[in-house]
Amino acid sequence: MSAAGWRIGGVRTLADRFSSRANSIGFLRHLLAFDVLVAHTWPLAFGAPSLGTTLTHKQTDLGTLSVYGFFILSGFLITASGRKFGIGRFSWHRFLRIFPGLWVCLLVTAFAIAPVAALIEGRSLGSYLHHSRGPWEYVTANWFASMSQYPISGLLSGTPYGHGKPSAFDGSLWSLKYELLCYVLVGILAVTAVLRRARPLVSLLAVAGFVVIVFETVSPDVLDLGTLGPLPLLGSFSVGQLVTLGTLFLFGAVAQLFPNRVPLHPALAVVAGVLLAIGLFVDGFPVIGLPAYAYLLLYAVVALPAKLHAVGRKRDYSYGVYIYAFPVQQMLALVGGAALGAAGFIVVSSAGSFALAALSWHLVERPAMALKDLRIGRRRTPEAPPQAEPGTPPAADAESVLPSQRASSESQRWSEVPTLPLTAVPERVVAGPGVPGGDAHDPRTPPLG
Repeated sequence: MSAAGWRIGGVRTLADRFSSRANSIGFLRHLLAFDVLVAHTWPLAFGAPSLGTTLTHKQTDLGTLSVYGFFILSGFLITASGRKFGIGRFSWHRFLRIFPGLWVCLLVTAFAIAPVAALIEGRSLGSYLHHSRGPWEYVTANWFASMSQYPISGLLSGTPYGHGKPSAFDGSLWSLKYELLCYVLVGILAVTAVLRRARPLVSLLAVAGFVVIVFETVSPDVLDLGTLGPLPLLGSFSVGQLVTLGTLFLFGAVAQLFPNRVPLHPALAVVAGVLLAIGLFVDGFPVIGLPAYAYLLLYAVVALPAKLHAVGRKRDYSYGVYIYAFPVQQMLALVGGAALGAAGFIVVSSAGSFALAALSWHLVERPAMALKDLRIGRRRTPEAPPQAEPGTPPAADAESVLPSQRASSESQRWSEVPTLPLTAVPERVVAGPGVPGGDAHDPRTPPLG
């Protein structure tokens, strides 16, 4: 279809402007990862609220905004993957993207980073290893991303974030299970053919989630969403968080399913920016700010300078920054990193985080993703022209398919890129009565950044 066919009243749309070979998704993912690291500096180094908390009247912060951005991008990309592949291969790709990196991170944290913290705090390795909530318990409790244990062997109580109680080694991992549940949702929608034959239902789900967000914002004392679960392997979920993150994920999914209905124009971006600023700095961020933020992020995907398109295409360190920045910053805080000041703390922790992220990518994540096309069993001998992979939209549906859904393995790459949310600090994840290994807190409260 010609470019004009993708226009709404003469305005070019996402379907027209998005290219799987030339976009800024990789750059945005790395930027959001760095933003989370920056936001964590204040609570981890100084025991202060996350950057932006006061400025936004405690509605959100820089870290939480970054989390939201990752869920929007994730919904956009993972929905494309759900349309392309059968449920088996879709699940296999998701597994390879998350769990090898997570498992190595848990082991490195428990048996390399935390023992150093124990020695710094004057503990013996014997007492560290044999603690009732020690490293083995940490690894096994969190193996499937439930994050039911954050501290290890009672360490880090002397950090600014600990406030005298055993503190989290990797608090950023709290949102992994929310991402996984969104993957389950995409799998269900794919198996039931909703993604191919009943796409408006996804829009209805997004609208329903947004209505709940609006109602909770307007009448927070009326709607008590509580918790969901515990679910097998993944544990319990804050329903408030699940609705917010799930709705943002669905915003991205709707943009993927209806790209020709998403007009992209600088004037609309300016309007969205104004609405976002009003929501952030005046009031009403969940109601007017979230949709505006989603639009701006999708606009940035296609509108940022072309020289940024190469960022993350061959070496994607964003997931590594996500899973290693928090323990790096906690260790830096433990040895008095606050004396460096905010800027110095950010520089040093960034160097350590990106170094570990590079090792994670080259030694764990990329080798794992090389197995994504692994086939178990005997390969069938083709007797007819090659068929599209299960889940690939039929040619008749081409109007709604982005370039990333049409082309060969090179263009398919963008539906398989790392899309995990780079999470903000959970609300005071230290030893306490509310969460296994954490203080009691309102599950509806957005996590600190």
